[in-house]
Amino acid sequence: MTEHRAERQDVAEDGPALARGGLIDRLPHIPLFFLGLGVYRAWIEVVFVGSFVEFPTAQYAGHNVFDIAMIATLFACAFASKRLGAFFSRRSLHWCAGVALVASTLGVFSSMYAPDLAPVVATPAAVLGGFGIALVILFWSELYGCLNPVRVALYYSASIIVAAVVLYICRGFLYPWLFAAALSMPPVSLVCLALGFRSLPESELPRALGGKFSFPWKPVLLMAIYAFAYGLKESSMYAGPFGPHSAFGTVAVALAVFAGIVARGGRFDFGAIYRIALPLMVAAFLVLPSLGFLSNAAADFCVTASYTAFSILIMLILANMSYRYGISAIWLFGIERGVRALFSLLGRETETALGSLEIAGVSSEFVLNAIVILLVVALTMILFSEKELSSRWGVTFLGGLDAEGDSAIVKKQELANRCHEAAKRYQLSQREEEVLLLLAQRKTVGSIEKELFIANGTAKTHIRHIYRKLDIHSRDELIELLGLYS
Repeated sequence: MTEHRAERQDVAEDGPALARGGLIDRLPHIPLFFLGLGVYRAWIEVVFVGSFVEFPTAQYAGHNVFDIAMIATLFACAFASKRLGAFFSRRSLHWCAGVALVASTLGVFSSMYAPDLAPVVATPAAVLGGFGIALVILFWSELYGCLNPVRVALYYSASIIVAAVVLYICRGFLYPWLFAAALSMPPVSLVCLALGFRSLPESELPRALGGKFSFPWKPVLLMAIYAFAYGLKESSMYAGPFGPHSAFGTVAVALAVFAGIVARGGRFDFGAIYRIALPLMVAAFLVLPSLGFLSNAAADFCVTASYTAFSILIMLILANMSYRYGISAIWLFGIERGVRALFSLLGRETETALGSLEIAGVSSEFVLNAIVILLVVALTMILFSEKELSSRWGVTFLGGLDAEGDSAIVKKQELANRCHEAAKRYQLSQREEEVLLLLAQRKTVGSIEKELFIANGTAKTHIRHIYRKLDIHSRDELIELLGLYS
């Protein structure tokens, strides 16, 4: 009976829902600078992607040029990640990103006041915007790769909500105020980024270990298919009043994930995210089009919701790889985000090319929808043969450093693997596995509570449960059980 009471107390205390009481008391404390990711998302929609402003530059060089520049930069950074090392310490890259985005904003808005400038500034503005935003995406990915999965999911979903709120507010601005807001967004995001890195202990900052890893192709391939499906529907969505980062489907999923983490904390089932994404995508492409009385709004809601859900899941999977194994976030996210943007672009171009064509008397739209859904369902089944967020997803260290560097990566990967195997063998919960990994890294109780974003005393409760399940009584016995440092 006592054990059950302790476990019920643990459920009440675990995770971001730190305090009992009213709703306000249960809301987690989120450092505001981690929400700066939402600011750059807002900038993208205001200036280039699905903007509610008809900039004269858009007819000369808009979304596609912006995406091509971003894709090229992402791939270039990914392939040069070993040479570039950790981005957070390269101040010159921060300045390059900030200057590029400010210059891009100036170019786009200048065409509102001097339309004759539009043909001249359109392409440079789009190229600078794509280049700058690619760097900012990688900066934020590197920061989130330093956090545990619960914090990543909490901060990322909150940032999506923040982006939408900023965009809703910006819709009420006159052009001079909108220009000032858009111009301030890149510097604000970069300042928040710097504060986020500064808040981390030195031991948790990214390290330029490099090395060679097999690439986790399964989640990236499925994200590519979701992006392609999203691209097929973009023209329909952008015809409406809201863009990709302020759409109701986007906000609804972000709110659902945020609420789930607040309510469940470390016990939140991350598998629920893909169980949301798959049926919504099927509904958008097969179910709703067959029901003629429903408008495109329902399908657009499902597409944006599905895409957002899977985007959150991919962020969790890749950030967790960087967090657990020390893999370069620049390499992982550079390739993944480049592939995602490329397939979204291909989806838009495919939708434009097919138009009203018919194949054997059947509309090309129906055939394409069916193919997309078959791919999504098949790849989802392949992807989630892994089933767990802490799985390796096919990642293996292949060497490529000096002996000391190789040893550091192998040791970190082996530590994570052995903790994962022990968690499965002794039936530890997801949160208990995270605590186990930090214990094996010889971190203090206080640092564990800070890193996992849990209430005072909760880490000790988890440690008691872990020791009881493993039938040990001290950290030294734990180290001996894992056999890591013998």
